[in-house]
Amino acid sequence: MATPVRANERRSIAMERTGQWVFSQDIPTDVVVRVGEANFSLHKFMLLAKSNYIRKLIMETKEPDLTRIDLSNIPGGPEIFEKAAKFCYGVNFEITVHNVAALRCAAEYLQMTDLYCDNNLAGRTDDFLAQVALSSLSGAIVVLKSCEDLLPMAEDLKIVQRCVDLVSFNACNEANFPSRSPTNWWTEELSILSVTFFGKIITAMKQRGAKSLTLASAIITYTERALRDLVRDHTGNGIKSSDFDDPDFRTQQRELLESIVSLLPSEKAAFPINFLCCLLRSAIYLKASTSCKNGLEKRISVILEHVTVDDLLVLSFTYDGERLFDLDSVRRIVSGFVEKEKSMAVFNGGDFRETCSTAMQRVAKTVDAYLGEIATYGELSIPKFNGIANILPKGARKVDDDLYRAIDIYLKSHPNLDEIEREKTCSVMDPLKLSHEARLHASQNKRLPVQIVLHALYYDQLKLRSGTDDRKGLDAVTTRNRLQADSSLLKENEELRSELMKMKMYISDLRKTNHGATSAKGGPKRPTFFSSMSKTLGKLNPFRHGSKDTSNLEDAVDIAKPRRRRFSIS
Repeated sequence: MATPVRANERRSIAMERTGQWVFSQDIPTDVVVRVGEANFSLHKFMLLAKSNYIRKLIMETKEPDLTRIDLSNIPGGPEIFEKAAKFCYGVNFEITVHNVAALRCAAEYLQMTDLYCDNNLAGRTDDFLAQVALSSLSGAIVVLKSCEDLLPMAEDLKIVQRCVDLVSFNACNEANFPSRSPTNWWTEELSILSVTFFGKIITAMKQRGAKSLTLASAIITYTERALRDLVRDHTGNGIKSSDFDDPDFRTQQRELLESIVSLLPSEKAAFPINFLCCLLRSAIYLKASTSCKNGLEKRISVILEHVTVDDLLVLSFTYDGERLFDLDSVRRIVSGFVEKEKSMAVFNGGDFRETCSTAMQRVAKTVDAYLGEIATYGELSIPKFNGIANILPKGARKVDDDLYRAIDIYLKSHPNLDEIEREKTCSVMDPLKLSHEARLHASQNKRLPVQIVLHALYYDQLKLRSGTDDRKGLDAVTTRNRLQADSSLLKENEELRSELMKMKMYISDLRKTNHGATSAKGGPKRPTFFSSMSKTLGKLNPFRHGSKDTSNLEDAVDIAKPRRRRFSIS
């Protein structure tokens, strides 16, 4: 019931306004012009004098007396038609930057041009556009904003293009030679436009040679205003509006985001990484196109050396911060950065696996800290945890202390892991690259698998034996080679011990057989060749004391005379 009441009110107001400026009260009105829900009682002869369109309607009608005209399609609606009618009656009204575009379009629609009548409405509005509205940046932006509801006629009349040209020209001048403070005031002015017109201005500024940082400043300001419910600030703490439950609103926001991403300049380092992370999180939340998300991921990976832990966390959590949101994007971003560094290393002729750049080391430290932050969440699986940790090459980490901290937090937050699962989690870490303090902690950490603890203990024992101070930094590669050499020597010693034991058993069996034969004959016992051989081998046996440690073999050769031993069955 409210709609008819409002329609009647608008109709009565329009009639009241019309009655105030229709000067001739002696001559009754002879035509009613309907514009939408508003009716205007006017005189035909006053309209015919200025509007060729109305003249044609009256002249070409088959009705004997045309009393009603429908102009609901006139640009600007009832308010603009009222001003056009005032112009026909010679009543003064104000032309402003807000209504000049609509008046120009209405004049074109009503054919109120100078070809039909001198000093007509079209000429008046063109003069105002050239002399007043388009003489300043702010005025041109307001006119362009008013053209959003006047398409396509505003484009056909070149109003949009004239505004775009003037705004892009003045914006470039303001960026190079600021006329007021703050220097980026013009970016705030542009943010009132639709993304279509904003895109036209950005494109025109690119053609004029605007710097990428200038374009980035305008795009950042526009995005923060257009997507304020998603990109509240650079920390990513956007507040989700209840309107996002509406599918149509989500679709509108997704199209807006994709349009903004398509405007980003080709120079990938023009935008701060925290803004790109907020933009990518919004794209993930709105389920934007794959090309949109991939483009943002590539931009972030190019400048990943400037990333912080908070930037990566923006991508990983929901807006309320309660659960993990998306880890695949982080993995792809880090992988893209590693591939870029690998290509640069190959181009420079370096060894990517052994020597990594400072940027790679900085990213590795940030990624390890990031893993420590997300390790507390129960939904984080071992493959996803290891997948991110393993992307970085081994040489990217001088020490694995930060990675060990992340692993320890993960094991503490997932107490139900069995031994095999804990070993899988720790497989991304090199125990030989832990600092002395980290190894000391690891040797007493009951959450770690036994194998990792043994590695840490053996490393310390190796240092004590070699007399190396860990705090001076023992090369992990040298230590690993030494460990492999010791393991190889230990294996060879085990094989020699096994062969000697087999020989000992063989000689014992022969002695047993010979002893039985001698006892049967009752003859004296004479030494045989095999008994002499067994005695000789017994002297040479390095394991005669039951020790497998061969590290001190040379030191213990001449210390004590070996005790003679009979290799008999007794």
